[in-house]
Amino acid sequence: MKNTISLFDFSKKINYKNELLAGFTVAMTMIPESLSFAILAGLSPLTGLYAAFMMGLVTAVLGGRPGMVSGGAGATIVVLIALIQSHGVEYLFATVALAGLLQMTVGIFKLGKFVRLIPQPVMYGFLNGLAIIIFMAQVEQFKITDSSGVVSWLQGIPLYIMAGLTALTIAVVYFFPKITKTVPASLVAIVVVFAVVLGFDIPTKTVADIAHISGNIPSFHIPQIPFSLETLQIIFPYALIMAGVGLIESLLTLSMVDEITNTKGSANKESVAQGLANITNGFFGGMGGCAMVAQTLVNLNAGSRARLSGIIASLLILIIILCGAPVIEKIPMAALVGVMMMVAISTFQWVSIRIVNKMPKSDIFVGVTVALITVILHNLALAVLIGVIISALVFAWDNAKRIRARKHVDENGVKYYEIYGPLFFGSVTTFTDKFDPMNDPDQVVIDFKESRIVDMSAIDALDKLSKRYKQYNKTLHLRHLSEDCRKILKNAEAVVEINIQEDPTYKVVPEK
Repeated sequence: MKNTISLFDFSKKINYKNELLAGFTVAMTMIPESLSFAILAGLSPLTGLYAAFMMGLVTAVLGGRPGMVSGGAGATIVVLIALIQSHGVEYLFATVALAGLLQMTVGIFKLGKFVRLIPQPVMYGFLNGLAIIIFMAQVEQFKITDSSGVVSWLQGIPLYIMAGLTALTIAVVYFFPKITKTVPASLVAIVVVFAVVLGFDIPTKTVADIAHISGNIPSFHIPQIPFSLETLQIIFPYALIMAGVGLIESLLTLSMVDEITNTKGSANKESVAQGLANITNGFFGGMGGCAMVAQTLVNLNAGSRARLSGIIASLLILIIILCGAPVIEKIPMAALVGVMMMVAISTFQWVSIRIVNKMPKSDIFVGVTVALITVILHNLALAVLIGVIISALVFAWDNAKRIRARKHVDENGVKYYEIYGPLFFGSVTTFTDKFDPMNDPDQVVIDFKESRIVDMSAIDALDKLSKRYKQYNKTLHLRHLSEDCRKILKNAEAVVEINIQEDPTYKVVPEK
């Protein structure tokens, strides 16, 4: 039964049952990931759980996207491992706080909108690569570390038990929604497998085998580092990379949730919330983080559409840290592995494979490249940046080939070049080759009614063309320039010599 009372977002109705169950399920899936990445980075397990609690709570309350889940994500901590190993955990806390400050700056100056520049093939590659990473991270749970620190694959009965319980989890997650969607399938799967293991006393890997998770409420702590320019030089590059990775993953996740829920989130508000959450982490002993795609999908699949589930998940993690650890530590890892594997499967954009024959080859190349960089380097920021650059270069090349000129001479002997297509750095060579200053008449008009002057390369090309005509004592005129083109030329008039033929005002968008 839906209640009409709204929480923090007055345009949304809240289904309290869905929010409560979704929050519980999200908490169960956040714990192993936060623990795993904290241990991978050589940190205390509690550092990862504190990050899950603080990131989740701050962004759930203040973020720009109801339904999104943030926590101690591996994408951000992976880029800081080298710093932790060389300078220690105190430098980590300072770096996380500085990264948060940079993220808040992006939001305050409203730069979050630039995530719109990320093309769809890049989104496909990002999500497909992330799905593979999530899946492979679960495969790692089929390994065991002995007392001497040697890592090996499970074998024999332990392997069969782990695989069987994982398969049972996947089956419940897949088939249960066909019976009812009242209760989240992920939560049902965890409970069923937990009950099977306890009921039949099955020996298998549990959360306790990763780490013990009991602790206290996070306390305020100023990073114990020298406050000097030298320290800033050490931490700033790491903070910049972490801020970039965190924002890209968070804003891409926000765009994904927008598509799934058919609603609109605020990228700038989310940037500020992510920054504030990381600053909080830096001063309260958390490892920092960003939005978590897998947990967000778990949350949405469980029926959450408001902020309440994220708040519940965060508070539940804190309760578990304080007093619920003995129970949570007994949850079989197979149950959590199965849930995350199904999340990976749902994260993968299968539509990108179905339409591969209908996509331009350049888009296929971009998607595959982004996915490979994401999987191989685990560097989401680099993957997305390279994808955007390749897409931009392909776009520039395609537009460079589209410029053309229609020529004619009127009854007065004036030659007209009617230009079609944008004039910019990629098309200036083709544009210039279309003119013949030596053989053209004394008066030449370039008509830009169907074209635009885009950048400084275009202005420079026009300047050089004008001077070539001037060498032959001929005059070049520009006609039908739009207001934006006139403004560009006006700003550059100190360094160019171009005759603009007066004509009726022609604007890009006519006034209403």
